[in-house]
This record gives sequence, C-alpha cells and structure tokens, in this order.
Amino acid sequence: MDNVTSKWRFIIRLSLADLCYDKKVSFCIIASIISVITPLLLLFSLKYGVVAQLRHQLLNDPQNLEIKIVGNLQLDQQMFDWIAKQPETAFVIPLTRSLNTQADLLNDSSHFVNNAEVIPTAKGDPITQDMPYLPHKNQILLSSLAAEKMQAAIGSRIKMVITRQLDGKLEKGRTELEVIGIIPEVYYSRAAGFISLDLLIEMEHFYDGYQSEIFLTGTGLTDSSYPNSFARARIYANSLDNVAPLAFKLREKNIETRTQANAIENMQAIDRVLGFIFSVIAITAIFGCILSFSGSFLSNIERKRKDIAFMRLIGFKSKQVMFYLLIQAMTLSFLAFIVSCLLFLLGNCAFNLVLGKNLVSQPIVSQLQFYHFIIAFILTLLISFVVVAIGGRGAISIQPAESLREA
Repeated sequence: MDNVTSKWRFIIRLSLADLCYDKKVSFCIIASIISVITPLLLLFSLKYGVVAQLRHQLLNDPQNLEIKIVGNLQLDQQMFDWIAKQPETAFVIPLTRSLNTQADLLNDSSHFVNNAEVIPTAKGDPITQDMPYLPHKNQILLSSLAAEKMQAAIGSRIKMVITRQLDGKLEKGRTELEVIGIIPEVYYSRAAGFISLDLLIEMEHFYDGYQSEIFLTGTGLTDSSYPNSFARARIYANSLDNVAPLAFKLREKNIETRTQANAIENMQAIDRVLGFIFSVIAITAIFGCILSFSGSFLSNIERKRKDIAFMRLIGFKSKQVMFYLLIQAMTLSFLAFIVSCLLFLLGNCAFNLVLGKNLVSQPIVSQLQFYHFIIAFILTLLISFVVVAIGGRGAISIQPAESLREA
C-alpha cells in the first residue's frame, strides 16, 4: 500500500518538476488559457451586472405594469377583494374621482406646487416599495420633482391646501404634513405626493361638502359616515405577461381598462433580443474556450510523445501516464484561473469606476457572485480534464517503439 502511494506521489512530483523545467512552454499554455478565461469572466459580469439590472427594470417598470380604469365607476370593497385575489395582481388600492386627487402643496410662499397629483399608497405599492410605510394621515411621500420645486427634504413639514366651492363661496381646507420620504425620479417623474388612503378619503369628504377632521372648516354638512365605494383604483399586475390577462378579467366585469400594450410589446421584444444576443455570445465563447484548451493541451501532449513513450518503456503503466498528464493540465488550469481572477478584478473595478459614473441608476455595472467563480473554476478543470483525457488516450495507445522510431 505504501509503495503504491509513494509511486503516485512520485508521479505528482515528476509532473510538477517537468512543468518547472519546461517553464517557457508552461507559461505559454497558462497565457493562452488566461486570454480566454478573463474576457469570459468580464463578459458574464457585464451580463449579470448592468444588462441583468436593465432587463429587470424594463420588465418591472411600474408604469408598464399599471392597468388604468377608464371613467368613474362604483367599485365596492367586494370588487377590490376580488381584484386582490387574482393571481395576476401585484397591488390594488382604491382611488377617488380624478378631480379630487389634486391639491396645492406648499413649503413656503416661494416654494410650492399647484395642482399636484395626490396618490394613495400602501404597503406593496410598486412605486413606493422602497419608501417608508405611511402609518399616519399627516405624513406624505414626495416625488423628487415635487420635493425639488418646494425645496423640501425628509423631515420637512409642508402644507396641503385643497379648495372647494360651497354655497357659491370658495373655501380652503388646510393641513400640515410631514415629509418622510423622497421618491426617486426613476420611479415617478411628475410632481406628486403619495399619501395614505385615509387622507385621500378625507379629501373627497371635504370636496363633497362635508366637514372634515383633517381639513377643518366651520361650514359644511355634518356626516361622520364615509363612502363605501370608490370611482377608480390603482391596479398593478405582477409581471408584463400578466397585464393583458388581468385587464381581460376586469373587462369581463364591465370595467373598461387601458394598458401600455405597445410599451409592453416593445419591452418583451427587447428582452427577447437581449436574451438571444447573450445566448449566442455565450455559446460562441464557450465553444472558443473549448477549442483554445484543446489546442494548448493537445499540442503539449503531442510534443511529449517521446517522453510518454520513454515513461512506458521504463515501466510506467498507461493509467499512470494518464495521471501524469492530468496533473499537469489541472495545475496549469488552476494557475491560469487564479491569474484570470486577479485580472478580472482589475477590469471589474475599471468598469464600475468609469461606466458607473455615467449610469446614475446603475452604479454597479459589472459584478459576479462567489458561486459564479466556483462554477467557472469547475468548468475550467472539467474542460481541461476532458481534453487531456481524450488527447492522452490517443498518445498512450501508440506503441512506445513506434513513437521512439518517429522521434
């Protein structure tokens, strides 16, 4: 047993010593492998980085996922529960009449937004999903454009003013709101404020001529009951593919809808094109990688035919010679992969530093996870193993005398 182990160890030492002795050839093989692996790592890091993120943004843009209701209806809670239960639905919230969803927002006399959109939001809203939750009526999320016009920041206290005409007179209702978040322009580009549904209901209550707990006035009808139906709703599908089916279900309920059908078709076409382009590039790159490995290792094996014949003449068995060749291939591949990773890190930093400055919404344009490196490492060793196993089998199948005669 010890003799067998020592013999295999001797083969390992012999193969490594041969690599060191033939260091120029070893360097050339390592360089050829690096020239293939490093660009592949950079290519896939770009695909996983900026391209994957752009694709995700295209397919999950809330504007494309929204299903708008045409006209004013009478939607009760039962209908909202039905919409929310549909498997295609990502988010739904009641919405009042369009004329009642506008308000003046003021920070001071010089900084204000007239007729800003006022939109109800809640947990799960695709537009405000990364924003703080609105637990109280006196809080608001501002779009970046509205915040810019009002010079407001998180923590600022702004005024909301709404106007109604009651008995021929104009009346203004005022309340103070705390800004608890600024929605990036990429999610909502118009001047708007996102508030809780309870505050929006108070607004409609005021517009309808009733006294409100939030917008205090001395006039108006006294009625503590609130409407149990709404004119519209904000509805979002959970994917582009589910926008049309959900809109169809709503139309079956006699709810006329409007979607971004053309934009969705364009997004899906872009997604298909991106997928096809990178599939072709990936297949071509992997095929080129296999050819490069084959050229490097097979030429090395062919160059060693005399050495292989001599090893067999002095008593090495075929499997021991094959082990000798595999050890060399695995060692060269391992060293090449380590150097490739170091070069990849340099390229990765360059991509993120240079390209990240030009893509504000995409500061990370090139990235790979740790498991990507593990997969790449295993594939590198696997391709080397297969190529050397095939090439080595052909070399050791030739009789030693024949190889020596050719030499």
